[in-house]
Amino acid sequence: MSASLPILWIVVPCYNEEAVLPITAPLFLEKIKNLIEGGRISDESRILFVNDGSRDGTWEIIRSLAGSDVHYLGISQSRNRGHQNALLAGLMEAKDRCDITITIDCDGQDDVNAMDRMIDEYENGCDIVYGVRSSRESDSFFKRSTAHGFYKLMNRMGVELVYDHADYRLASARVLRHLAEFREVNLFLRGMFPLVGFKSASVYYERHERLAGKSHYPLGKMLSFALDGITSLSIKPLTLIVILGLLASFLGFVGVIWAIVEYLLQKAIHGWSSTICVILFLGGIQLLSIGVIGEYVGKIYMETKRRPRYIISEKTWESGGASPSGEHAENA
Repeated sequence: MSASLPILWIVVPCYNEEAVLPITAPLFLEKIKNLIEGGRISDESRILFVNDGSRDGTWEIIRSLAGSDVHYLGISQSRNRGHQNALLAGLMEAKDRCDITITIDCDGQDDVNAMDRMIDEYENGCDIVYGVRSSRESDSFFKRSTAHGFYKLMNRMGVELVYDHADYRLASARVLRHLAEFREVNLFLRGMFPLVGFKSASVYYERHERLAGKSHYPLGKMLSFALDGITSLSIKPLTLIVILGLLASFLGFVGVIWAIVEYLLQKAIHGWSSTICVILFLGGIQLLSIGVIGEYVGKIYMETKRRPRYIISEKTWESGGASPSGEHAENA
């Protein structure tokens, strides 16, 4: 590690980003060089692209970038494993080679200039600095509403989140070393970093439109991501099932008393409607409860297998590119 200036690694997950990567990669390089020239970070700082099993020319572009400048590095996963696993792979690769990391998506929506303020907060003693959107005026009403609903739901489910923060953040090396001790397979990093603790701060920035290409987070994926976050970090849904079960039992008990009273008063009416309503009500509760429990059982099943969360198949510095230390691979 650097004795004076901190070594920064910018970790950039990439999945089918051949349209936008040639646009944003020079922006990341310009930013890191400006920080170096300004005496903020060491010249040993790097930009690490993580190819998440892309099916287009993303990896070829990353390899080309690594050959063009020593500050570019790249690793490639053996297959697509998802955004969170790609982020983790990059962070674990970086944690023993740098003092701080900043994770950022490669679509150009996050303001790279916010990195300066993140480093300011790091110099002030913060180990984690969250990049937080200052507003969502550029979003559609539907996206804005669902995003706000997502954060509110997560907080009510007991998941500690920073409101309007995604995965644009600075983390120190010691935070990453402790994060490595979290061994769960079902990853929800924006909920895991608050669990690590240490002093933190937030930096606010304006988020822009995607510079090129298509978003890889349609509504279905966002809902799945929210479900993963809740079931990975909270057991409140199980508590709600217990409460729901107690409520249904109480209503059933009241119904039994009512039926007995009606029978004793000889006012009992054998009706199909009342019977089917009770059956559907209890059946719906049971199916919902079984579904929630099944989701947790599935999570437990995946955790007990202890499968690797990522597998790195290639590294640019092992195939002719510059190594993390700046030397050429064959001389490293």
